[in-house]
Amino acid sequence: MIDVQAVGPEDWKAWRELRLAALEEAPFAFGSRYADWVDATEERWRERLGSPGAYQVIASIDGVPAGMAGGFPDEPGTAELVSMWVAPTGRGRGVGNALMTAIETWARGIGATTLKLSVVPGNDPAHALYLRHGYTDTDLPGDPMPDGIHHELVMHKPL
Repeated sequence: MIDVQAVGPEDWKAWRELRLAALEEAPFAFGSRYADWVDATEERWRERLGSPGAYQVIASIDGVPAGMAGGFPDEPGTAELVSMWVAPTGRGRGVGNALMTAIETWARGIGATTLKLSVVPGNDPAHALYLRHGYTDTDLPGDPMPDGIHHELVMHKPL
């Protein structure tokens, strides 16, 4: 059974464990790097989870953490899905769908009419998940990747 729970600053250790696992297992998929976070202080992790208006969740399967995602308010009427990752043990088991649903529900609850996200070109499984959930590619310039050459692909979905 998949359980999705909102987390806050007091859950920093659980978030840290998953985030570092994500950055280590799929370094190509994120704008952040493992080296950027591995030595981060407790205070930095708590600040990340305590960002005003933000919503972060951890998904578990039978009590074992299997994925994470975050949502942040953006410009008026828009929210952004960030830090999405599903552990290899959770892939193909509905964890990605559960995380997407949780963030979309949160975004609607704060009055967002559009949810956007960024995905690394070539991350085909994630891109396919987002397309299945009704996201479309945009022509908006995404953030540069750590290599300084490639940029993220920006997608959005009307809510």
